[in-house]
Amino acid sequence: MIESLLVANRGEIARRIIRTAKRLGVRAIAVHSEADAGLPFVTEADEAVCVGPANPAQSYRNTEAILAAAKSTGAQAIHPGYGFLSENAEFARTVEAGGLIWVGPGADAISAMGDKINARNLMAAAGVPVAPGTTDPAADLDAAVAAAAEIGYPVMVKAAAGGGGMGMGVAVDEAALRTEYDKVRSFAERMFGDGSVLIERYFPRVRHVEVQILGLADGRVVALGERECSVQRRNQKLVEESPSPAVSPELRSRFLAAAVRAGEAVGYRNAGTVECLLDPTTGEFFFLEMNTRLQVEHPVTELVYGVDLVEEQLRVAAGLAPTFDPDALTPRGHAIELRINAEDPKRFLPGPGGITTWVEPTGEGVRVDSGYVAGNTVTPFYDSLMAKLIVSGKDRAEAIARAKAAVASFELAGPKNNLPFFAELLENPEFLSGDYDTGIVGRMR
Repeated sequence: MIESLLVANRGEIARRIIRTAKRLGVRAIAVHSEADAGLPFVTEADEAVCVGPANPAQSYRNTEAILAAAKSTGAQAIHPGYGFLSENAEFARTVEAGGLIWVGPGADAISAMGDKINARNLMAAAGVPVAPGTTDPAADLDAAVAAAAEIGYPVMVKAAAGGGGMGMGVAVDEAALRTEYDKVRSFAERMFGDGSVLIERYFPRVRHVEVQILGLADGRVVALGERECSVQRRNQKLVEESPSPAVSPELRSRFLAAAVRAGEAVGYRNAGTVECLLDPTTGEFFFLEMNTRLQVEHPVTELVYGVDLVEEQLRVAAGLAPTFDPDALTPRGHAIELRINAEDPKRFLPGPGGITTWVEPTGEGVRVDSGYVAGNTVTPFYDSLMAKLIVSGKDRAEAIARAKAAVASFELAGPKNNLPFFAELLENPEFLSGDYDTGIVGRMR
């Protein structure tokens, strides 16, 4: 097993990785910005290094400072978590070139799947279903208009280098396309340094379903079930559950087989997620993107399959066999994750501030992965995620009942938060029925 691990991230995911590392006897090293010096992940690590000021570009995305921290602390490996540098192929190459272990997929796989157009084409060649769309970037507005006319409106206008729900727009006709194309292109140039734009079919009613894959050290790729991620605001997830209430055994078999093919097509190693769109009317599903990292919502898979995905990541990176039998993966029960954000529960606008009260719910089937405690401050410099409330039960009904109780008992004061939204969602007939889609939040508002 790896002996020392530098966690190149912050907040709840850094704390969660550190927890597993310490359980395995791995020395856990945190890096942090000046603004995060008092957060739990810093104090719980065996060692911590400040890598710069609050601005992520000068701290958590500062590759030179992070590599210097790894060298000064004698770290053997780097785990990037999610976001920041986790899908930066050049950073992954630099880490490995420096003699360190990269806890993630190879740089070539990250590069291959980082460009959405290239990824679509690779998946189509591998026999993974893809939605109708452009096979090359729309070179200009005229090319985008021509592509949309061939695909048929409505269309999704998407930044080829985007991710996390950012850099997307919907056009219902040519006039809207002309507006969205310029908007998405300029956003993509500003945020990703790449203004390439993809045009593909937009599904007015669709579900967002993803499959957790793990590329093992021996070269095999296995799938650990699917997650339903259709409760979203601004194309960003708020709730995830596993298994998906929309997926039948036959559909699950096809989903998992397609995800394994996707991983095999790029020689995938370590943890990753194959995201798809599911048309609930026809039962068709289409490849959306592959996230070449650990996902925010990985705990629901952990609870349903009884595995620690971070431990499995470390084992793959160290060249070790998994703790489970890849041929006998068996899901049990149901799990739901609620993302507790510092944001207005009505309009979902960020609401940072000092935390005056923080009492996490407890009880059977309740898990909280948090990045904060009372006395900490949620600053405006980073993502608004404060904690993930994950519940599990023998079935979906029991998991929902436990989620309701946990939301009601979570005491949180100071910053604005979305607990009231979850209380509303867990009483919503559409959500309770399991027959919902990505438009559910809009219909609630």
